[in-house]
Amino acid sequence: MENYLEKSTVQEIKARFDKDVDRFSNLETGQQTTIDATFSMELIVDSIMAHSPGLKTVLDVGCGAGNYTLKLLSKKAPLDCTLLDLSQPMLSRAKDRIAAVNSGTITLVQEDIRKADLPENHYCTIMASAVLHHLRGDNDWEAVFAKLYRLLKPGGSLWIADLVVQETPALQRLLYQERYGRYLADLKGTAYRDNVFAYIAKEDSPRSVNFQLNLLQDVGFRNVELLHKHLCFAAFGAIK
Repeated sequence: MENYLEKSTVQEIKARFDKDVDRFSNLETGQQTTIDATFSMELIVDSIMAHSPGLKTVLDVGCGAGNYTLKLLSKKAPLDCTLLDLSQPMLSRAKDRIAAVNSGTITLVQEDIRKADLPENHYCTIMASAVLHHLRGDNDWEAVFAKLYRLLKPGGSLWIADLVVQETPALQRLLYQERYGRYLADLKGTAYRDNVFAYIAKEDSPRSVNFQLNLLQDVGFRNVELLHKHLCFAAFGAIK
């Protein structure tokens, strides 16, 4: 069983992202460790538009510098956007970028999604990219998925792009340690690979696609949809 006491604290995670705003303002350079980051973002935004062409309200959980909301606004504007992140520098950068292309309201929430006070039955869609892997035990995951369900309007949709694990140890070794490790080493060398693996081990607690899709159904979502999976990264969604 994973020892969550040895994992990074919320404050440690916040401090890391406070210092990395410029990198995460560019999807191409900021998400190099994430396989198919641009492709998954486009799939999610197109899925939102296919399901909710008349959407008006969006919540971006772990918004970072606002890349996902900006991509959504390129297809549908104006929108009333709620941007949630631990990092105030990230929120400030996201607000500046989004305000330049959006005349809808922009609400900033500097908080952990587990503690954030947000309106229920309010959002047409919620996006959560590369953030939920910071959740820890089963209680965390169940509470957050149930909360996200409550925040959505009936018929609203939740979309997740994230690091995932395999449930079979041999396949975890193959897809993560071997194949993803090879991808990282080819990208910037073995020292870079080892550094990425080290901060994932320290900071992240990803779960399998099956765990998350089953949990989404358990908390009440009527449909779940797997959009894309490549090695240890996946994009998927659920409809309330």
